[in-house]
Amino acid sequence: MNERGLIARQAGTVLVGQVAVMAFGVTDTVVAGRFAQEALAALSVGSAIYISVYVTLMGLLQALLPILSEMHGANKHSAIGRALRQGLYLCAVCTLAGMWVLTHPGWIFAWTDVPPAMQDVVRHYLGTLAWALAPALLFRMFSTLNQSLGQPQWVTWIQVAGLALKIPLSIGLTFGWGSFSAQGVDGCAQATLAVNILMFLMAWALLRRQAFYKPYRIWQAMERPHWPSLFEMLKIGVPNAISITVEVTSYTLMALFIARLGNTAAASHQIVANLGALLYMVPLSLAIATSARVSYWFGAQNFANAQAAMRQGFVLLLGVCSLLLWGIALGREFIAHLYTRDAAVAQLASTLMAWLTWYQAADAFQVMCFFLLRCFRITLAPLVANTLLLWGVGLTGGYVLAYQGVLSWGPMQSPEAFWMTSSLALTGVALALGLLLHLAVQARAQR
Repeated sequence: MNERGLIARQAGTVLVGQVAVMAFGVTDTVVAGRFAQEALAALSVGSAIYISVYVTLMGLLQALLPILSEMHGANKHSAIGRALRQGLYLCAVCTLAGMWVLTHPGWIFAWTDVPPAMQDVVRHYLGTLAWALAPALLFRMFSTLNQSLGQPQWVTWIQVAGLALKIPLSIGLTFGWGSFSAQGVDGCAQATLAVNILMFLMAWALLRRQAFYKPYRIWQAMERPHWPSLFEMLKIGVPNAISITVEVTSYTLMALFIARLGNTAAASHQIVANLGALLYMVPLSLAIATSARVSYWFGAQNFANAQAAMRQGFVLLLGVCSLLLWGIALGREFIAHLYTRDAAVAQLASTLMAWLTWYQAADAFQVMCFFLLRCFRITLAPLVANTLLLWGVGLTGGYVLAYQGVLSWGPMQSPEAFWMTSSLALTGVALALGLLLHLAVQARAQR
């Protein structure tokens, strides 16, 4: 099978699993929206905080993907098990740090002016999700291992099974089920906790029982921290985590700043943000699959095949994402009404989806460049570009345009201001990372 076929197959498998996970959020958004507008608004704020924490920590652990993929390409099987065990030390630190943030959200509420009436509900929601963080991060390590080995299908099966449980649990716990009283939006968090524990246990069972994992000697005794290995992970992981944090928080913090515009604005933004996160899974899956193949060929010392993998990844990205975004542009009113019965929320959400198509087009290109740059161990420059543009132009610019105005324009007093400036900022990031990748490929080719 050629590189395009390998990337497409692996990306397709990853995508099914990623869509299943994102369907967790879609389920919660629809369930909360049907329960009450206030519940949907609280979910918008709570999920924004949780996603910001989780994705930051996930970005740190994703340093394992290029490291394990190169070891796989070089046929260093036992080294993969050692690297995975060393990664557990990072996972433990990440879990403790993340749980502290989720159980102490007061400073975030104060910083972003979350309405006092919403804070208690969000606090309970985050307190429940704090316990879901450990199994979620451990499962992410299992996912990264399988992606690096080119075998993501078990991850996908587990994620689909998790979705099959998540849907009835979220509905039942939110609205009440039998003798259980309605939990409101906290029911969505309780369902997520149960599903994350189940998914981790299924991954643990596979690692213990499947013969496929035996050559990697995963279950040997834990070594003491090996500082050179940990330093290599941190060298890739810390800039990667900060870059992802900047990108994700520029997206999720919109929900917190938009919350002060009222429940209609917060609810409509939550719908579009949820749809955008779902769409993002397509380029993310292609980026994961492409970067895994590129790192594999780097480990095998074959740069020509690595270049071929990069080219095919971009070809697939252009074709698939163009079709998806065209569909969103044509069907945005219909999609908005699928999420909510509130006419005002649906109308505003439909307007925001027009900006979403521009935003996602730029996001698709930059995420592919971002993952490929990590294969070249280039992490600092993307961090600088993300910080200056996404926070400086996107988030700050949106705040100014929404609440203060720019020259004679505004204040808009609408979430549309944030989507407008963020789309512009993300376009700048895409252009900058594309140039960096072009220079990195040229430099490697001349060696």
